[in-house]
This record gives sequence, structure tokens and C-alpha cells, in this order.
Amino acid sequence: MTRDLPELDHERLLRLTFALAEKSRREGNHPFAAILVGPGGEVLMEAMNAFGIEGDSTGHAERVLMTRASVAYGADFLAGCTMYANAEPCAMCAGAAYWAGIGRVVHGMSERALKALIGPHPENLTLDLPCRDVFAAGQREVEVIGPLLAEESARAHEGFW
Repeated sequence: MTRDLPELDHERLLRLTFALAEKSRREGNHPFAAILVGPGGEVLMEAMNAFGIEGDSTGHAERVLMTRASVAYGADFLAGCTMYANAEPCAMCAGAAYWAGIGRVVHGMSERALKALIGPHPENLTLDLPCRDVFAAGQREVEVIGPLLAEESARAHEGFW
């Protein structure tokens, strides 16, 4: 079943994650961030990576956001929402988005581009598995838009790894 998702200003909203990823970096975390946008275009929640400060290797911004969102909202509501992420959600984060019930994911740079940029960094052994592939293995549709503004998205990572 496909759900009609609202028309949103994807570039403007995605740029909010770029700014949040820079904030995450300044605060000693990995430069990743995600926001949850409701059906009316309002930002409902935001999350930054939790690895650097909390030491949680599963504390990816998207997973943290989806955990919080699934506690605060039901899957029926989340099906009309969009998660924006400054980089493509990894397999774990895509799984969290799927299980939370999100309707759409919009992301900046791809996992493949992130892997090429970072290399085999021990704190982020990037999986080259597109989130579209993770969602395609499921039993409901999740719309994916991205990579979008990929070069701009990569700036938060330059010189970090």
C-alpha cells in the first residue's frame, strides 16, 4: 500500500541536517544528523550521532531518531512523515526506519560515497548497502529520495576522518 506523502522542500530540510551534522562534529561526535518532519512540513524531532560522547556504536543519528520517534508516535502517523539524513542511512538505520514505520527517507551523500571518503576507519566501517535495498526486502514501501546535494553533504566529513 502506498501512502500519499506531502510535497516538501527537500533541499531546505536536508540542509537543516547538514547544519546539525556540523554541530554534532563541533560537540565531539561523528558528523551525522537526522530530522523527522511531519506531514505538515514541521520539524518534529532531531538527532545527532551519539558515538563520540556516549560511546554507543549503534548511536547513529537515524537510529536514535527512529527509536525516539517510534516511542512518541504510532506507525500510522510515521507513515506520513519523512526522515531527512545528511548521509544515506546504513543498513541498521534503514532497518530502524522500516520498523518505526517511516514513509519516506531523504538523504544527502550515498553510503558508497561515504565509504570512499572515509575508507576503513575503525569508528565507521561503512557498509556499502543502499537503503533502497534494505527497504526493498521489506513488506511495505518506503520512498527514498537521494543522494541529494551530495557535495554539500560531504563537507561535514572533510578532514574529520
